[in-house]
Amino acid sequence: METYTRYERARIIGARALQISMGAPVLIKSEKIDPLEIALEEFASGVIPITVKRKVGI
Repeated sequence: METYTRYERARIIGARALQISMGAPVLIKSEKIDPLEIALEEFASGVIPITVKRKVGI
């Protein structure tokens, strides 16, 4: 698993939670109802299909 900064982690989890709240399919089996908690579980499992592009050399 790639190492993310705390800002990247927050952005990924927040974006995924928003997707889930708007009706996107959940990628793991979860008993949770809150989109943020589901997004946190997905992030911990490494199944969130979001990538981070970084500028190099700045």
